[in-house]
Amino acid sequence: MSDETTNGAAAPAAADEQGATFSVEKIYTRDVSFEAPNAPAVFTEQGQPDLQMNLNQRAGQVGENAYEVVLGVTLTCTVNGKTAYLAEVQQAGVFGLAGFDAAGLDAMLGAHCPNILYPYARQAISELINGGGFPPFYLQPINFDALYAEGLRQRATQQEQGALESGTETAGNA
Repeated sequence: MSDETTNGAAAPAAADEQGATFSVEKIYTRDVSFEAPNAPAVFTEQGQPDLQMNLNQRAGQVGENAYEVVLGVTLTCTVNGKTAYLAEVQQAGVFGLAGFDAAGLDAMLGAHCPNILYPYARQAISELINGGGFPPFYLQPINFDALYAEGLRQRATQQEQGALESGTETAGNA
C-alpha cells in the first residue's frame, strides 16, 4: 500500500497542484430505499442467494467552488429467481474544490470524492439489509481510482472511434 493514502482513501490525484484546496463540506444521505417484495415467504426459501450490485455516480457544481457528488449503490438479492430484497442508497456529499485544473478536478470528483462517500453507503446498505431481517451482508471495498482510470480509457477509445468514423485522423504512433 502506498504511503500516500489517508484513512483508506487514495490521496488526491491533483494534490501537488499549486494552491489547490479540498474540503469536505457536508456528507448526507440523499435517498434510501429497501424492499422485500416476497416477505415473509422469502424467509423460508432454500437456495443460494444471487447478489447483483449496481454502482453509479454523478457530480455537479452547486456553488463557485462547491460540488455535489452522489454515489448510488443498489444491491438486489434473488433466491430461486424471486427477489428477496432490494436495497438502494444514494450517498451524497458537498465538497469544496479550488485551484485544480480540469483534469485534476475531474479526478477529484470521479475518484477521490466517491472514495470518501463509499464507507457511508456501505454502512447504510448493511443496516438496511440487517434491519430487513436478512443475514448481514458487507459490501467489499471498491477501488475508485481503478474505476476512474478505466472510465478515462473508455472515453479515450470512444473519442478515437468517433474521430475515425468522422474521417479525421488522429496523431500518434500507429
